Amino acid sequence: MLYPLAFHPRFKERVWGGRRLGEFFGKPLPSETPIGESWEIVDRPGDASVIANGPLAGRDLRWLMEHHAADLLGPNPPERFPLLAKIIDANQDLSVQVHPPASIAEQLGGEPKTETWYVIHASPGARIYAGLRTGVTRDTFAAAIKEGTVEDCLHALPVKPGDALHLPSGRLHALGGGVMVFEIQQNSDTTYRVYDWNRPGLNGQPRELHLQPALASIHFDDHEPGLHLGGPTLADTPGPYTATLHNLAANETQTLPGGRATVIGIMEGKLTLCGGDQTLALAPGHFALLPAALETANLRADTPVTLLEAQPA
Repeated sequence: MLYPLAFHPRFKERVWGGRRLGEFFGKPLPSETPIGESWEIVDRPGDASVIANGPLAGRDLRWLMEHHAADLLGPNPPERFPLLAKIIDANQDLSVQVHPPASIAEQLGGEPKTETWYVIHASPGARIYAGLRTGVTRDTFAAAIKEGTVEDCLHALPVKPGDALHLPSGRLHALGGGVMVFEIQQNSDTTYRVYDWNRPGLNGQPRELHLQPALASIHFDDHEPGLHLGGPTLADTPGPYTATLHNLAANETQTLPGGRATVIGIMEGKLTLCGGDQTLALAPGHFALLPAALETANLRADTPVTLLEAQPA
């Protein structure tokens, strides 16, 4: 019988990263390197989350998928765990990028990638970029790439903690400097860079751009999308996953039914999670995975809690 699983984070050095994952959440970052991402639950080639609790501690998510996929996900599981959960610390602007829609991803040699952001920190004046300004067409955007004026085509959105944005495949986007987000996404790492603010990469050279596949992937009718307007649902079907926000008062309890794999990420507060014969104490920046085989899982908010719940479709 599987049980609620916690994992060791996997840190990713990025030219635009910072050190706030350690400052905000106590993550044990490698010293003196710009860490942009903490991959909390992942099953990618060469990147599998290692279990941190219970009898299976030391095993990884790849092993679970190879030996207990149906217990983890239910009947007819896919080859790989279908979600990737991460925390992103954008100390500088990320590259302007797009992920290929499912309709052309295979043709381009990539994987589709829909993702959802929940802002947990934003410095004064911070913003994110999503979609195109009204009136921008494929032709005007292609011309802007040649002229070095891509920034003029981008739709910028000021953000604050608690804001959220859903990013379907095909939406041009970038996190702005000073923003930290929780991200739930499809299990994919296909990104086509369009513009990288004319900065060098970690090796001192400009990072590669992917202009032709990006132009083939961008939805050019996606003009000036807005932030999530409120309510608990951040991403719903049809889509590769659902993502829901929950706010619990101190001492409030909640029972989650079994039958579906569920990812839980804690944005604020402290939570006790019980399921099977395991108990997890979760604090901000912690994630847990509830296997489908669990009959129920019980949550108790030790303080007021804000959490993100995500489930594969």
